[in-house]
Amino acid sequence: MRRLLRMDLTQLVFTAVLSFLAAFMLLPIVFIFMQAFKPLSELFLYPPRFYVMNPTLDNFSQLLMSVDASVVPAVRYLFNSVFTSVVTVAVVVVVSTMVAYALSKHNFIGKSTILNMTIMALMFAPQAVIIPRYIIVQRLGIIDTYFAHVLPLVAAPVSVFLFKQFVDQVPDDLLAAARIDGASEWHILFRLIYPICRPALSTIALLTFQSAWNTMEPSIYYIENEAMRTLPFFLGTLTSGLANNVAGQGAAAAAGLLMFLPNLIFFLVMQNRVIQTMAYSGIK
Repeated sequence: MRRLLRMDLTQLVFTAVLSFLAAFMLLPIVFIFMQAFKPLSELFLYPPRFYVMNPTLDNFSQLLMSVDASVVPAVRYLFNSVFTSVVTVAVVVVVSTMVAYALSKHNFIGKSTILNMTIMALMFAPQAVIIPRYIIVQRLGIIDTYFAHVLPLVAAPVSVFLFKQFVDQVPDDLLAAARIDGASEWHILFRLIYPICRPALSTIALLTFQSAWNTMEPSIYYIENEAMRTLPFFLGTLTSGLANNVAGQGAAAAAGLLMFLPNLIFFLVMQNRVIQTMAYSGIK
């Protein structure tokens, strides 16, 4: 009885500590929401306050009415971000899984070289490939197009490596049986591999979406037409300059919430499968 009571007390203390840590880690999320609804007077209040006293939607109205020198509305930046992020996720998931499947379950000339190059690519910082990426984008003639937003992110060695680790644990006998039944390689990939490796697919989609949604690199280096730029770039312009440094804080707080919400929603939708990716490796 004492032993059971001691275990219950330990679990109670452990739950209390985890609950405190969860509440503490939730504070930045609450702060983002609070900032977005603060009037300008509260944004510059000293000493600053964590909570909002007089919530308002003026920040969102100011954001939607904000335009740059080229008279590009904020909704245009939002559309560009949504469109390019969705397309990037779809392309990266398909390309990365096809490459990973080929590296895992097929033998061909140069397989080990491609695999070693993929692993080596994990060591390069994004800043180290900015110039090569720009040269490729410029020579392909896709400057000022949506392709310039998508193509630099298609080469995703992390996604290839992650999916390959899952595909490695799919039994070869299962694939052989499918081929004997007349299944093509496309059928095996889309009807057999994808359902088995759903947790890895969800994790790849989440990581790709976060990268595509938050990046400013294409808008800075590959885009000259203001109407083709995305929301992260627009967010950086809201507080640029002496005048906007004060007047643009409300719109910047609202834009910050808009930048954060899709990441939060995407993670909440995918969290169970992402946790499965961390807990398991391939087939259960």
